Amino acid sequence: MAQKSKSPMAACQEVHVALLSPLGPIQISGCTAGVHEVILQANAMPSPLGGTQPIECIVQAMPVDAPEPLKLCTAWLMAYFLEPCKVYELPLPPFHHPVFEKDTFTRQVLLALSGQVKFGDSVSYKQLASLVGKEKAVRAIGGAMRSNPVPLLIPCHRVVCSNGDLGAYMGGRGNHIKEWLLAREKLVQAEVRPSKDLGMQRA
Repeated sequence: MAQKSKSPMAACQEVHVALLSPLGPIQISGCTAGVHEVILQANAMPSPLGGTQPIECIVQAMPVDAPEPLKLCTAWLMAYFLEPCKVYELPLPPFHHPVFEKDTFTRQVLLALSGQVKFGDSVSYKQLASLVGKEKAVRAIGGAMRSNPVPLLIPCHRVVCSNGDLGAYMGGRGNHIKEWLLAREKLVQAEVRPSKDLGMQRA
């Protein structure tokens, strides 16, 4: 199952895990150093919300010797879909991608988004720019979102326009996926808020 990575990390032996999620197929790639990418399918149609059919997420393929970062990533994504109350109890996997190698604006934005915008919440492009001390870099925030190699884990779907529009997702091809993610997070948050706040801080 392992094969040589096509990423800039030429020494990596890239391994793949496949999930079948409510968003359709999800592919995780990575190595012993960390997760390279999480790939969603823009042409997939998410499962209906609010029906009697339970949300399902299953592992379709995982090598028996899958590296620990991929196991952590799989566990996190399974929790996100099946047991969202546990998301903040689980560690995020390490990431091994050029975006995270240097202290760039994009890296700062993605890490701020991951750490400060919680399940069920949203933030505008302008607010996110302010979070990293670059209030005028609103356009650059969109570029940072497009550069996110690990959607869901770093929740670029929670970044919306100041006027209330959702904004583009996956280059505009996945807007229906963004709409589903935001709607489901709000639905789950409303169901559990009386007893437990999903906006808890991650350790």
